[in-house]
Amino acid sequence: MWSDSESRIDYLNYSEVSEMIAEILSDDSMLPTSIGVYGAWGVGKSSILRLISQELSDDRYVVVDFDAWLYQDFDEAKSALMTVIAKSLYAAAPKDQKEIAASFYRRVNKLKVMGIAMDLGALAMGVPTFGGITKGLGALGNIFRGEGDVEDVGDVRGAIKDGEERLGGLLRDKEKQNPPEEIEAFRAEFASLLSAIDRRLVVFVDNLDRCLPPNTIATLEAMRLFLFLPKTAFIVAADEDMIRHSVAKHFSGPGDRHVSDYLDKLINVPVRVPKLGLQEVRAYLFMLAASQGGLGEVVVEKLRVTLIDRLRRSWSDEPPITVEEVATILELLPGHAVLGNLDTMDLVAKQLAYAERVQGNPRIVKRLLNVIRMRAAVARRRKMPLDESLIAKLALFERCTDGEAIRSFGRLVNEAEKGKVDLLTRLEAIPHEDDQAFENQLPKEWQKHKPFIQDWLRLEPPLGGVDLRAVFYLSRETLPIQSVSVGLSPAAVAALDTLRKTATMSSKVSKEAIATVEMAERGDLMDELCSSMKRDLDWSKIRTDFRGAVLLAQASGEAHARLVRFVETLPKVPAWMAGLMKDKGQEE
Repeated sequence: MWSDSESRIDYLNYSEVSEMIAEILSDDSMLPTSIGVYGAWGVGKSSILRLISQELSDDRYVVVDFDAWLYQDFDEAKSALMTVIAKSLYAAAPKDQKEIAASFYRRVNKLKVMGIAMDLGALAMGVPTFGGITKGLGALGNIFRGEGDVEDVGDVRGAIKDGEERLGGLLRDKEKQNPPEEIEAFRAEFASLLSAIDRRLVVFVDNLDRCLPPNTIATLEAMRLFLFLPKTAFIVAADEDMIRHSVAKHFSGPGDRHVSDYLDKLINVPVRVPKLGLQEVRAYLFMLAASQGGLGEVVVEKLRVTLIDRLRRSWSDEPPITVEEVATILELLPGHAVLGNLDTMDLVAKQLAYAERVQGNPRIVKRLLNVIRMRAAVARRRKMPLDESLIAKLALFERCTDGEAIRSFGRLVNEAEKGKVDLLTRLEAIPHEDDQAFENQLPKEWQKHKPFIQDWLRLEPPLGGVDLRAVFYLSRETLPIQSVSVGLSPAAVAALDTLRKTATMSSKVSKEAIATVEMAERGDLMDELCSSMKRDLDWSKIRTDFRGAVLLAQASGEAHARLVRFVETLPKVPAWMAGLMKDKGQEE
């Protein structure tokens, strides 16, 4: 099985991108700068950040990692980014510069509570002085004198909460402006600190596209405080479409040009993650097979270097690397298990590179391979006579079609004598160029997927005359393939992550996430959420993902209907589930 996490080892020739960005960061004449690493969900943006970070491992840099999604709901985005940077600079400062770094950290604390000052000021003028407020005013004074600490910040926040509870929030001014002189002092002290420690600051901002629009904009606005100061660089990894969506929502539907202008001012150098072609996908698959084959690190690294070198010369007439060449590099003897895996990888590479619902996406490729590996393991334990290539072929059909096509396929297998589908034999016999004859034979549920199925049927092994009952039974017993559709918009993908973790039925975060998804797409989002819920069949207690599904059902009639269909497939509906769904109206 392969871990779904960013990689510090380059399997895809992304080192070309990371080396280019590292060169920019090493040139003082190019700083300050902000670089956007743009790409869709799962293409490897985080891995590129890790590769860049490895290029910046010497003492010339202070590298700060900021996961914007991690701080959502736990801290105000602007405060979180400023605090993480200030702490990193303090840790990096030599002993003789610690006081300068500490002064900057106090300056950050001061800015964090500038908004709070307005609340306390209002409470202090004409309002009885409650004990908590008195304590908060004292703490605020400490902070502005540069003597404040974490406890003081807590006292200030506690005073605000106390005042809001007593006054019903009537005195709370939600729109705050930091005084210009404080911002100028902040920037001057920041520049002075970087000059004193004589190092470049590089801030990696990851997972920004997973945040809700207010958090996305708050993080971008916090970046502005640090931009265009000497020796500073921000590297933002995000889905550009999702960031554009957040900007458009924040500014109430500006034109495309205004959205572009806003982003252009924040991101100086846009770098798009290269789209993977067939050769990149083959190289990636070969490396995944080799890395899990129990082989020595030396031969696996030798293969990686060879593949990267071949990819860098893929513009030439040099033929692609073959399975035989890979086997030679890995020093595989005849009959070695990795040889079979390499053959399977080679067979499915074209479909994984070009299929509309995969498009060479590394994360989807890895998840698909994990399902194939898991199903093969189950088949071995149950002594089912199934070749891994057959399991892979059906898994690919599931990933690249839809529910209707899969159910139609299942009916054909169930109705066929001994599970041998005559239709497959006929389709495989039709010449590839006889497009009309092929279309006439296809079931109506498969028509929309005709280009994929034409290529898919030509993959080894052929399915005509093969008993498919076991492989279909296996697919029903294990993890569903369609976990997250590439067809979902970035907003829907982000909402899916949020809905899976809905803590309460009053969750503001989940409701805001649903609001970012167009009404027409909420039914598809429910399908993906239901597919996700199928992975865990434990319904003994109330679940966060089902809470999210109910909230989504409340926001869409189509989503509600699909959730009802999903619940009807369960062998038993627990009482807590029935209670959540009872008497819930839906928006149309």
